[in-house]
Amino acid sequence: MDNMINHPGVIIGFAIVVVVMLLLDLGVFNKKVHAVSSKEAAIWSIVWISLSMLFSGVIYMTSGFEKFTQFQSAYWIEKALSVDNLFVFILVFGFFNVPKELHHKVLFWGIIGALVFRAIFIFAGVGLINITYLPEMTIFGHLVKINIVLLIFGLFLIYAGIKSWFASDDDDEEKDFSKSPGARVIYKFFKVSKEFDGAKFFTVENGVKLATPLLVVVAVIEFTDLLFAVDSIPAIFAIAPDDPLILYTSNIFAILGLRALYFLLANFIHMFSLLKYGLAIILAFIGVKMVIAPFYHISSPLSLSIVGGVLILSVIASLVFAPKESKSAH
Repeated sequence: MDNMINHPGVIIGFAIVVVVMLLLDLGVFNKKVHAVSSKEAAIWSIVWISLSMLFSGVIYMTSGFEKFTQFQSAYWIEKALSVDNLFVFILVFGFFNVPKELHHKVLFWGIIGALVFRAIFIFAGVGLINITYLPEMTIFGHLVKINIVLLIFGLFLIYAGIKSWFASDDDDEEKDFSKSPGARVIYKFFKVSKEFDGAKFFTVENGVKLATPLLVVVAVIEFTDLLFAVDSIPAIFAIAPDDPLILYTSNIFAILGLRALYFLLANFIHMFSLLKYGLAIILAFIGVKMVIAPFYHISSPLSLSIVGGVLILSVIASLVFAPKESKSAH
């Protein structure tokens, strides 16, 4: 079956869904600044996941099972790795004492930035991959075609997985987010007020226009997303290195649902204490897949099964072996 995801109708349909949902989210359902309830977050989580699954169904009908599993694999990899973002978001909001009713606006603009930067990373990455294949050569009796960029990405992901496994949870908790490169950019170009002024990014004090701490927080969240993209973007290149639209659409659907997931899990994030080990295994597995790709191809359905299995087991393990203080606290 031809790869119809590149068909203009599919691309236009994806763009319309994203734009309409963002307009509804900001202009209708969240026109009035308010703290997002768990019920509202659950509804939006279901909506975004349902839209993602429906779009994957369109891919299945137009492009076949292989492209369907590629989308699903890339989607759930990004979704899983995005959970790490939630831990940092909670710390950032706590560090700057951001009122709960302003969390949604910060995350909304963070996602708008992600839409732009992920497009740049993914399409530039695919272009780079296409021009970095070495000539075919014989290694261990096999005729192989090695890609320098994918090899580097694979080795990096193996390293990132090992580093993530042994990373301490205290590293981020002790971080001074006011010294984040994102915050430094705002402090360099604007004078910043000490207090929030509702949902405004700029305010006027004594006749002087100042940026508010809310703008600083958005800049920190944007920079944080860029850092996480360093792991997640190379990871999805292992799934479909020659199909930027599969990668971009799956990535964006996962990110669009991240905001609702934050509000849904923010109060329960401590219950997923072992998830980082599952994510470390996923990163390392994807890295190994990329390194051995010239010699042995791990199919997308098998990759999806492994990623899904590791993710589910790590969540179950987190719930079963939750720290005693977490269990007693709830």
